[in-house]
Amino acid sequence: MLDQILCACDQGTAKPRVRPAPSPRWGEGVPPCRDETSCSPTSSAPKRREHVFVLPLCAMLSAFMASSAQAQDVASFYAGKTIRLVVGIDVGSGYDVNARLLARYLPNHIPGKPAIVVQNQPGAGSATMTSQLYTAGPFDGTTIGAAFAGMPTQPLLQPGSARFDPVKLLWLGNTNRETHVTYVWHTAPVQSLDDLKSKQLIMGAQAPGSSQVDFPLVANALFGLKFKVIPGYGSTSKINLALESGEVQGTIAAWTSVKTLSSQWLADKKIKVLAQWALRPNAELPDVPNALDLAKTDAEQAALRLVLARLDIGRPFFLPPGVPAERVAALRRAFDETVKDPAYLEEAKKLSIDIDPLTGTELAALVEQVSKTPADTVARVRAALEHK
Repeated sequence: MLDQILCACDQGTAKPRVRPAPSPRWGEGVPPCRDETSCSPTSSAPKRREHVFVLPLCAMLSAFMASSAQAQDVASFYAGKTIRLVVGIDVGSGYDVNARLLARYLPNHIPGKPAIVVQNQPGAGSATMTSQLYTAGPFDGTTIGAAFAGMPTQPLLQPGSARFDPVKLLWLGNTNRETHVTYVWHTAPVQSLDDLKSKQLIMGAQAPGSSQVDFPLVANALFGLKFKVIPGYGSTSKINLALESGEVQGTIAAWTSVKTLSSQWLADKKIKVLAQWALRPNAELPDVPNALDLAKTDAEQAALRLVLARLDIGRPFFLPPGVPAERVAALRRAFDETVKDPAYLEEAKKLSIDIDPLTGTELAALVEQVSKTPADTVARVRAALEHK
């Protein structure tokens, strides 16, 4: 049959080929090509109808062969190689734990099964790591970035620190859309969201671009709250040490990070969750007020939603621009398969890591949508972030 199809495919060219007569079991279908005349485009109407049937098979065969060749090329490229997964946050953070979990299972789904090593490069809310990968690569698919959720908004909100265009990054997907929470030590002077209207709360934070800096500053500007932000901590785990020692009184972190890093504190009531920052209320926090409800006007809603857009960006993974398309496609497939892998999901459950992913295509569309935020909303939020 393959010989039949190849013969019929030749009719689309100027070089019809002669094929030897098939065996008597050829049976029905396209007549055997015994000479150039029988394969000629000028043959009878019945033959032309048969060729119309065969030509789609030719296209399918060609596409299959091309796809197989690409898969072999990707597998050959990655076989024996090591991929660097660069985390733009310090060791011990919730993002770091999440990235290392993914790194344990992702290689099983990449053609060629390369090794993956995790490296940490914190700085400027992941902008340092992202800018380096964006400008210097490598651009061959051997380096993956794992960034703060706020990284894609930095060119809008902190343009001086961002030397990259998030729309041009090649997004693999995210592992989770998030809720962030404000929590305080049980002896802090502020024990409710209403208290923040009259009492100061000293907040530990990492860097501009993180929710720990951006959310409180915007809330102060929009709603007159009294967060005092102390940046410079390398990770949420380091902020927790400062919280325990009394150096700071509270912080903001992803709810999944709090469950991962501070589950015993929650059980012992050493910390209290004051507010959730969520585009949709979290079912696990039914009695915790949502900061989004503080916004009473359309302008306040738009400004706060720009800041909270990172919650759906979640825990994103990306490649620098310029990686060959077939490798991007293979890594996106591997990512999608990994976040459905039963073994991966089981370990995530044990670590109290929530998995609610977006595909690379969905994440890229979200990042592009955020990049088109109206200028007046961007200006309002940027002014809030500049007011320390």
